[in-house]
Amino acid sequence: MINIHEKTLQDLEFNSVLHQVAELCITDLGRVDALKIKPFSTQEAVMQSLDFTNEYVSSFYNDNRIPNHGFDPITKEIKLLYIENSVLDTKSFKKIASITLTVSTFLKFLKKFEEYYPSLHQTSSSLEIITPIVTEIDTIIDRFGDVKENASDTLYQLRQAINSIRGKINQSFTSALNTYHNLDYLDDIRESVVENKRVLAVKAMYRRKVKGSIMGSSKTGSIVYMQPEQTFQYARELNNLEFDESEEVDKILRSLTEYIRPYNSRLQQYQELLVKLDVIYAKAKYAQSTNSILPKINSDKVYEAIDAYHPLLYLSNKIEGKKTFPQSIVLHPENRIIVISGPNAGGKSITLKTIGLMQVMIQSGLLIPVHEKSNICLFDRIISDIGDNQSIENHLSTYSYRLKQMNFFLRKCNKNTLFLIDEFGTGSDPELGGALAETFLEEFYHRDAFGIITTHYSNLKVLANELPFMQNANMMFDEKSLEPMFKLILGQAGSSFTFEVAQKNGIPYSLINRAKKKIERGKVRFDATIAKLQKERSKLEKTERSLKENEKKKQTEADKLEEVNAKVQKKLESFQELYDSNQRLIYLGQKFNDISEKYFDNEKKRELMAELFKLVQIENSKRKKVSTKQKRVEKAKETEVKKEAEKKVAVIRKNKKTAKKNAKPVEQPKPILKVGDRVRMHDGRAIGSIDKFEKNKAIVNYGIFTTNVNVDLLELVEAVKK
Repeated sequence: MINIHEKTLQDLEFNSVLHQVAELCITDLGRVDALKIKPFSTQEAVMQSLDFTNEYVSSFYNDNRIPNHGFDPITKEIKLLYIENSVLDTKSFKKIASITLTVSTFLKFLKKFEEYYPSLHQTSSSLEIITPIVTEIDTIIDRFGDVKENASDTLYQLRQAINSIRGKINQSFTSALNTYHNLDYLDDIRESVVENKRVLAVKAMYRRKVKGSIMGSSKTGSIVYMQPEQTFQYARELNNLEFDESEEVDKILRSLTEYIRPYNSRLQQYQELLVKLDVIYAKAKYAQSTNSILPKINSDKVYEAIDAYHPLLYLSNKIEGKKTFPQSIVLHPENRIIVISGPNAGGKSITLKTIGLMQVMIQSGLLIPVHEKSNICLFDRIISDIGDNQSIENHLSTYSYRLKQMNFFLRKCNKNTLFLIDEFGTGSDPELGGALAETFLEEFYHRDAFGIITTHYSNLKVLANELPFMQNANMMFDEKSLEPMFKLILGQAGSSFTFEVAQKNGIPYSLINRAKKKIERGKVRFDATIAKLQKERSKLEKTERSLKENEKKKQTEADKLEEVNAKVQKKLESFQELYDSNQRLIYLGQKFNDISEKYFDNEKKRELMAELFKLVQIENSKRKKVSTKQKRVEKAKETEVKKEAEKKVAVIRKNKKTAKKNAKPVEQPKPILKVGDRVRMHDGRAIGSIDKFEKNKAIVNYGIFTTNVNVDLLELVEAVKK
C-alpha cells in the first residue's frame, strides 16, 4: 500500500502544483476537488488516473475532442431532495435538466469513440441516462424558467382569466382617465404609478368628485393619486386570481419534485462524474502547458528520468522568457543511491526536488515533464528532509530536527522506499556530523532503499565511490566564468568550489589565501583533484560532442551519396531498357526490309503474307499477356511521367526567361577621344571631327557648322565599323 507523508508533500511544494492545476478547472466544485488531490494508495488507482489524464490530453490533438463538461452545481438541490415534502423552484429544475443533458451528451460521445477513450468509457459505462427527467421538466417549464400555461388545465384557465381581467383593468382605467380629463379634474400629468398600480393624478380640490380609493398624494399636497372604483374592483379580482395561480404553480412544482426525488442518487452520481471530469481536464491542461507525458511505468524498480524539468520552475521561467535546464537521473537495483555534490547555487537542491516532485505527481495521476523514452517505477513510500526546519515552539534546532527525521527514516526505510535528503549531515561539527551521516547512509544502503542526497562532505563522496550500488554525481561548474552550468553528471563526485565561489562574490584574494593555509593540505589536494577530474570530464564531453557531430555529418553525406547512386542506377536501367527497345526496332526494320526486297524480286503475295504472319507470331510469343487493368495502370504511369517531364521543361524555360530578363546588359568600355578623331552621336548619322575639348564637352566640326556635344554621347566611327 502506497503511503506518502504530508511533510514530504510540503517539502516538495506539491501544493503549489495543485493550486496551478485548480486554476485550470472550469467549475468551483472542480477547483475544490483539485486542491484535495493526493497520491493514490494502490498502483491500480495510479495507473487508472494516469490513463484518464493521458486520454484527455490526446483529445486536444485529434478531431474527436471531448465535449464541454461545464455545469451549474446542484448540491443544494440534492440536499433538498433528501428532505421530505421539500419543493424545488424552476431554476433548480433547469439546472437538473442541464446537468442531465450534459452527462447524456458525454456518455453518448464516449460510447461512440470507445476506441479512442477506453478508460474514460469504462469508468462511466455503468451510468444510465435518465431521459424522462428532461422530457418531464421541458413539458412543464419553458426555456425562460417559467411554468408553462399548459402544465395543467386549471393553470391554463386561471391564466386566461388573469389576462382577461388585466384587459378590463386597462379598459376601465382608460375610460375613467378620459372622463375626468374632459371634466378638467386631473392635473397636467394626468396619471402616475403608485405601488406598481396606475393611478389618476387628481387635483386636490376635486378629490371628492372622483369615485375611487386614495393611494397617496404629492409632496405639496396639490395632487391626490386615486385608483378608479371600477379599476379597484377588477384589481381585487386580479389579486385573487394571482393567488390561485401561485397555489396551482406550487402544486405543479411539488408534483414535479416528487417525480424527480427517486432519481436523487443518480443526479448525485452525475454531478460527481462531471466534477471528476473537470479535475481530469485540469490535469490534462496542466500537462499540455508543461509539455508533460505519460512515460513507461515498470514494476522492476528501474527509475530512468531523461530530460526531467521542475514543473514550477519551467512555468515560471517560461513566463519570464528564461531557459530551464533539464536533468537526467537513473536508479535501479544495482545503482540505488546517488550522492550529488558540487558548488552552492549549482542546482543540487532543484535536481533533488525535481525528482521528488515528479514522483509525487505521477503517483497522484499527473503527467510529468520528461522525455518520452523515460522509464519510471512507483514507490510505496517517499520520505524527505529538505530545508531548514528548526522550530522555536517545539524547542528544536536544525540539527535536532534532522536527527528526529533520521530516526523516522530508520523506522520506515525499506526496499520500496525513496528517500530525499538535502545537505545531508549539516548542522553539527563537520567531522562528527559527517561520521554520523555516513553511518545513516550505510544503514539505508543495507536496507536496499532507493535515494538521492546532496552534500559537501568528502567522506560521503568517498563512501559512494567505495560501495558498489551507490554512485556519485556532480553539478558542473565553469571555472573560467565562475558560473554554474546547471548540468548533472553521473559517475563522479564534484568539488564544492568554495574558494572559487568566494572569489566570484568579491572576497579579497589575501583572505582566500589565508583561509587556504588554515585547512589541512590533504583536504586541499583532495578538492583540487576532484576539480581537475571535473575539468578533464568537461573536455572529454566536448570531444564526444564534436565526434558525434562529425559522425552525423558523415552519415548525412553517406545517405546523400547513396541516394545519388540509386538515382544513377535507375537512370542506367532506363537507358538500358531504351537501348534494348531500339535494338529490337532495328532488328524488326531489317527483317521487314528483307521481306520487302524478297517480294520485290518474286512478287509472291502468299509467301509475303506467310513471312509477315510468321514475324508477327515470333514477336507476340515474346510478349507477356497483360490485362486491361494493367495496361491502364501502365498508360497512366506513362502519362504521369510525361506530365512531370513537361512541367520540368516548363520550369526550365521559365527560369531561362527570368534569367534573361534579370540579366544586366554588359556595358561597353567608353572610347578615349582626342582632337582630330572622326565621331558621330549614338543616335545620329552625321559624321564630324573633334576640333577641341572644353570641360566635359567636345566641339565637333561637321563641315557646314560646329556644335558643342557631351563627350558621353559620342562614339568613334572606326569603333562602330569594327
